Formats: sequence, structure tokens, C-alpha cells
Amino acid sequence: MNKLSAHLALAQTFLFAPGHRPEFFSKALNSSSKAVIIDLEDAVPPEQKSEARKNLQALFKNCSKENLERILIRINPMDGPFTDADLVFLNTLNVPLHIVVPKAESLTQLNSLCSAVPHVQWIIPIIESALGIDRVKEIATHALTLRLALGNIDTQADLGLTCDADETELLPVRFAITLATRLAQIAPPIDGVTTDISNQELLKTDTLRSKRLGFGAKLCIHPKQVDGILDCFKPTPSEVAYAQRVVTADQESKGAAVKLDGKMIDRPVVLLAQRTLKLVGLS
Repeated sequence: MNKLSAHLALAQTFLFAPGHRPEFFSKALNSSSKAVIIDLEDAVPPEQKSEARKNLQALFKNCSKENLERILIRINPMDGPFTDADLVFLNTLNVPLHIVVPKAESLTQLNSLCSAVPHVQWIIPIIESALGIDRVKEIATHALTLRLALGNIDTQADLGLTCDADETELLPVRFAITLATRLAQIAPPIDGVTTDISNQELLKTDTLRSKRLGFGAKLCIHPKQVDGILDCFKPTPSEVAYAQRVVTADQESKGAAVKLDGKMIDRPVVLLAQRTLKLVGLS
């Protein structure tokens, strides 16, 4: 399957639901978010990790195929105290799995996950440490890496940053993730959370910044953030028109490199144009 055309490659919101609060699962799945992350990590207290896994197992038993395609599981960090229990649990779920890997720092971690759980379909590594940032290009190249994500809060903590309201200090990190994404030719990355769930103006500002920096989605911590983010990421009429011209030029050149508006159009640009059209139902 082409990574840019996969269901989760097109999602623009990734809504968290804590694994130990099963009453939130249906709320998340009934939202307009095309991707829902059931969290086994930060949102779940250590003493409730086992309960969270059981809740997730029950969800999977009664889940429609359509919703299974929307669900991702954020496991606990690889090589941590909960790793073994998470991996054993994942192997009890006999369906293709979409795994969010927090504090991703190496290809070795991702390879270990895939070796231990053969039915992993896609991986979304979260970059949220100095080592993860340093190795982001290699992490992006893993065969199952669908998209990269930024853990903006943990990154600030790991680097000892005190960010301003615009998180100006994280601009180099966001650019590094966008660059790694482009080099690996994977779907646009997922930006971190906006923690103030009551401030829609801040959410809009944060999301538009994400879009300007090449991100194509955002992590959400509350259902009421979803629609505002979707509105910001919705392709503009000019973006749709340009995408249509790119696809037409590519078709007329029969896949060969072609110049449009004085710029060379190569395969990644065509794939992103096709993605834009899919987002608005024109492909």
C-alpha cells in the first residue's frame, strides 16, 4: 500500500483517549476525528496499566472494521518497565495494529517492536527527546513508519527549554521533522498538543503554524478541539486548484519530470497533490 494513500496518512486529527477510562472510547470514536489514539502511556497511572490493556482488549472484540482502521495504540516507551507487558498484550490482538511509539529514539527500537509483534501494520514514532531529534532522519526511513509526530511538551522538558507562547524555541525541531519527512517521502507529520482546551483562538494559531511548517495533522486531547483543527487544515481553493494542475501536468507528461509555473514537479510533489485532492474528495 502507498503510504501517502493509507487511511491514517490522510487523517488530520489524532484524538487521545486514556486507556483506563473506557467511557471515553465511544466519545472519541463518535467524534469527527479520523484517527483515535487509545493511550497506555502518559494518561494512565502505573497502577492502572493492566486495567487499561483489558479495556482496550474489550474494545477490540466489539469494534467494527471501520473503527479498527481509525484506532491507534500508544504503547509505553520501548525499553521501559512496561515494555514486556505491552508487547505480550499486543500479541493477543489478532488484527493489524497501528502503534504510536512514544520517545522514539532509534531504528533498533522500531525493529524490536516489529520483531516482537509481527502484525504491526503502521508505526507513528513520536519525537520528543534530544536523541530522537538527532536520529529523526533514520527513524523516518523505517519501512512501517507512516508519519512522524512531535511531542512538544516532552521535548521542552527533555531539552530544558522555556518556550514562549508561540513555541518559537521549537521551530528548529519542527523543521527537522518536516525535513526528515520529505527525505523519507512519507505522509506529512503530526504536530503536538495544545494543552489549553478552552482557548479556540490559541488552537487556531497553533494549527496554522503547524500547516505553515509542513505538518498535516495535530494531536488532540479533547473532542472539542477536533473541528477547529480540521477547519485550519482544510485545503484552500487555491491549494486545490494548484493540486489539480500538478496532477494534470503529471498525467500529460506520463510521469516524467515536468515544469509548472517555472518549477520542476517531481514524484513527491505529485503524491502530495494527489493527497490534497483526496482530502477534498476529488480523487
